[in-house]
Parts: sequence; C-alpha cells; structure tokens
Amino acid sequence: MQTQPEFLTLRKHLEQTIVGQVNLLDRLMIALLTGGHILLESAPGLAKTTSVKALASGVHASFQRIQFTPDLMPADITGSDIFDPKSGDFRFVEGPLFKEIILADEINRAPPKVQSALLEAMEEHQITISGRSHTLPDLFIVMATQNPLEQAGTYPLPEAQLDRFMFHVIVEYPNEKEEFEILERDRKMHFGEDKASLDTRLSPETVLTARREVAEIHIEDTLKQYAVSIVNATRHPEKWIPDWSNYIQFGASPRATLAIVRAASAHAYVQGREYVIPDDITEVAADVLRHRIILSFTAKAKQISNDQLIQGILDAIPIP
Repeated sequence: MQTQPEFLTLRKHLEQTIVGQVNLLDRLMIALLTGGHILLESAPGLAKTTSVKALASGVHASFQRIQFTPDLMPADITGSDIFDPKSGDFRFVEGPLFKEIILADEINRAPPKVQSALLEAMEEHQITISGRSHTLPDLFIVMATQNPLEQAGTYPLPEAQLDRFMFHVIVEYPNEKEEFEILERDRKMHFGEDKASLDTRLSPETVLTARREVAEIHIEDTLKQYAVSIVNATRHPEKWIPDWSNYIQFGASPRATLAIVRAASAHAYVQGREYVIPDDITEVAADVLRHRIILSFTAKAKQISNDQLIQGILDAIPIP
C-alpha cells in the first residue's frame, strides 16, 4: 500500500508554507488521516494557526476558525433553535462547529460551559440541542491552539476534554538556519514572490478513503501488546521503574492505547508501508500520552516533567 500522491503533494505544500517544524507537520498529517483531534501548544508566533490554515487550504472541505474568548457562549459554536415568525415554529440554525475542519484558536480562553459543549462534538461527532441530535460532517476534526505563557483570562482544559485530543504537540522554537529561511520567505512574499500554492486540493472523499486504508494497515499482536504495555506503565510505573511508584497520580486511559495504534498506523501509511514497526509507536507515543498523565506532587516537587516520565517508560519497556 503506497501513500496516495495527493497526500504527498499536501505534505510538500505544508513544507512550502511552514519552515522546519517537521514533527508538527507529521502530526497534522496523521490527525487528518485518522480523524483525531490535535492540540498545539507554544509561545506566540510559532506558526500554530498558520500551519492549521495551510492544512485546511490543501483540503477541499469547509473550514471555520473560531476565536475562543472568555465571553463566548455554547450556542455561539453549536448553534441554537431560532423562532421563525413566518412559520411560527423554531428552526435549528447551525453554528460554526458544523464545518469539516475547525480551528479552535486559543481554546483555553473559553469558559467551562463552552469547553463542555465541545465534548460531545469531539467524541460523538454530533451535537444535541433541545433534545435533538444533529450529526456533524464525516470529516469533522478539531485542531486547537493554546498559549502556555499568558494565563490571565484563561481556563485550564478539563481532563475529560484533553482525553478527546489524539495529540498534544509542543511546538518548539526554530533554529537559526530555519529562522533565517523564515526571514527570506517573508521578504519574498512581501514583494509578491514565492507564495505557496496548491493546484489540486484533496477532496473529503479522498481523505475518508485514506482513513479506511489506514485502518487496514497491518499491526502484529506483539506490537499491539507493546502499545498496551506503554499505556499500562503510565498507571503502574513501578512495574518497570520501582523508584517511580509515587510520580504519577493518574495514568492514561484506554483512549491512549487506541490513539497510539491509530497514529502509528497512519505514520506507517505516510512512510509508504503496509505494516507498523516499533519505531512508528515510539515516534507518536509522547504526543499521545503527554496530556493524559497527571503528575503527583512528589514529581512536581522534583521538577520531573511528563516528557521525562514518558521517555523513561519507553526506555524501560523492551521493544519487540
């Protein structure tokens, strides 16, 4: 099974738009191929919003950017029943969540009521208003951003919502070479040159077909067990590293196991393989688990991070 050429073209389009950020672009492609939601976190100015817009521009699908603010109401994103004076009845008016690709910009600025309104949409692909369920598009995917630096007017995402995200990606600063390339591209674009464009955009049908192909990627039982062991180790780290028995308060849920296998399958698909190898699993594990682990007070006091724990688990569990 080879990667469809349209996805290779899309990846090239992303690379023409975004300098560096290989990990970010990989995760965006995997999210699209699996239908998994993705949370991007970084300081301002590191192309979170730009990268999502670039992905959306490469897919012939409906796109909606929602700027999350403290005064946002649930009905502002889900839609609501509106009274029609001509008919004398209420009719449902769809909100922006009924688009196929959603950019939830600065998602942690919305109050808890809005966050809870997203839960059903992200998990069930439907919205319930006034006792009636409304189905969201098949392609539906949420790509959210958040800024970890400015905490005024923000609301931490609840664990139940974080668990709905397949990936939590930390976007790093570019190196000097990449930043110089960003500067060069910006100067060329200022003079109307070197604008990235995509001649043929992916259709929703092509994306949905690719998702079915990803689901058919072969994965050995030993690798399935490897994924299970990794997730289980976040709940019982002492099984592999005795000194870490008090470092994790809550481990990852079974959604993490499903996400690792799906993401690893999509990673293999992007690489043009019909089967999953251990590297596919270790490649995606940190971004799948990072937001699903709650550290204990002991770990925080010792300044141990989620990423350190995840890497320790991956180092401790034998690769099949």
